[in-house]
Amino acid sequence: MDNLANKEFNPLKLENQLCFTIYAASRLMTRQYQPYLDQLGITYPQYLVFLVLWEKDGIGVNEIGCKLYLNTNTLTPLLKRMEQLSFIKRTKCCQDERKVRIYLSEKGKNLKEEAKNIPLEMAKSLNCSVEKAMCLKNELEILINQMLK
Repeated sequence: MDNLANKEFNPLKLENQLCFTIYAASRLMTRQYQPYLDQLGITYPQYLVFLVLWEKDGIGVNEIGCKLYLNTNTLTPLLKRMEQLSFIKRTKCCQDERKVRIYLSEKGKNLKEEAKNIPLEMAKSLNCSVEKAMCLKNELEILINQMLK
């Protein structure tokens, strides 16, 4: 019976790819966020940076990159754009001018109040129980940690 099951399973079918399922879910999740983020005038990657800075303001670019799994080459243009939009201030460190700290501007701080209902609205729009969402999140975190080893 195992041989028959193995013959029917095609590892190269798109529907059998875990990577595609995660990719599709990520794209669709980002699309679900878009109406809420459009109201704030920000993109999804900018929203992620805000989430990091609302937790801890004045942190280094490298720390933001680590939290978001983004390298500096990807993060720097994103942060420059956020600075152009007056959401953040980039400040060189006194001890090491190669290092840059990111601080929220008043505009960036004020956006937190406008964004506070996004998680609740997203939960409603996904029609998913908190328990199920947390279980899925935990499983994905396990997968991420395994890939980082």
